[in-house]
Amino acid sequence: MATSNLREAPNLATVDSVWSRMRVEAATDAASEPILASFLSATILNHRDFKSALSYRLAQKLSDNEMNAMLWREVAEDAYAAQPGIVTAALADIQAYVDRDPATKTTAQPFLHFKGFQAIQSHRIGHWLWKEGREALALYLQSRMSELFQLDIHPNARLGQGLFFDHATGIVIGETAVVGDNCSILHSVTLGGTGKEKHERHPKLGNGVLVGAGAHILGNIEVGDGAKIASGSVVLQPVQSFCTVAGVPAVPVGKCAQAAGEQMDQGLDQEA
Repeated sequence: MATSNLREAPNLATVDSVWSRMRVEAATDAASEPILASFLSATILNHRDFKSALSYRLAQKLSDNEMNAMLWREVAEDAYAAQPGIVTAALADIQAYVDRDPATKTTAQPFLHFKGFQAIQSHRIGHWLWKEGREALALYLQSRMSELFQLDIHPNARLGQGLFFDHATGIVIGETAVVGDNCSILHSVTLGGTGKEKHERHPKLGNGVLVGAGAHILGNIEVGDGAKIASGSVVLQPVQSFCTVAGVPAVPVGKCAQAAGEQMDQGLDQEA
């Protein structure tokens, strides 16, 4: 199962392009809706670059009575300095929302408002903390994310880039789960264990996988690249690449022509 190396430095051309678009969008919205001008200035327009804006936005969302925004921002900036690829992944996630979500009209919308995007970015910081041996703070962040975003991702779970968590409410991703690049996961999805294993016990999703709403994938099984898991399915066996499965328990019902996670076609009228 291939996943991105988030230690890679961001492509400056890509960063500048997305950041420039976000600033134009924020300035346009501030002019058309003056009541939001202060908010848009604080979250986007007052920042020197995308990385600074991202750390600020997440810190403002995550702050509570125990951990204020300044502390969370320091943690985020430490993570970005140590692992610059986290910023690259965030940009790829923004593009995934723009490409796959009809409700996303601008690059600024997921950054500012969509809890799925914000949860993914928060998890990336938690994962860095976990790998640095700072498990207590990583688990605190996991708990805060659960309260704030209504989903639960263990900080040890490995996520790729170009991810789209649509609506995101109720998503559960276990400790040893892997989610490849360019996957799309809808609400109420579980990547869970069966209760029988203590170590590697969660699913491993390849690249370009689509998991429909309410689907549950259980156990240390592989879901191949480009596979499609129909809504409401319970998957207990490995899924071949570019295969569509549906049902309880899920069985193959067809093949996907291309990477389902990028196409976002949830129909089952595929050629068997």
